[in-house]
Amino acid sequence: MSEPLRRDGTDWVLDVRVQARASRTEFAGLFGDRLKVRLNALPVDGRANVALLAFIAAACGLPRSRVSLDAGQSGRDKRVRLHGVQQVPAALQSALSAARAD
Repeated sequence: MSEPLRRDGTDWVLDVRVQARASRTEFAGLFGDRLKVRLNALPVDGRANVALLAFIAAACGLPRSRVSLDAGQSGRDKRVRLHGVQQVPAALQSALSAARAD
């Protein structure tokens, strides 16, 4: 099983599994080798993708411009890139640690 968060040069790459139409937006443990994210957004016209990137940027304390979607435009499995981040953001570290403890 691979890690959902890994280094790629000066960036971090995060594999996520998205559950759209959730009651609230939150990190929700692991789904296989991906971090599960529940989104309070509809999967229509890219709204869930926009909500995902905004949520991860806010949770990590990053400007939205430093978070992009590498893969998974139309699927539930997505790859998110955190550009130029030196250390693992505390929110991601906490979410992954909590998921592994379950």
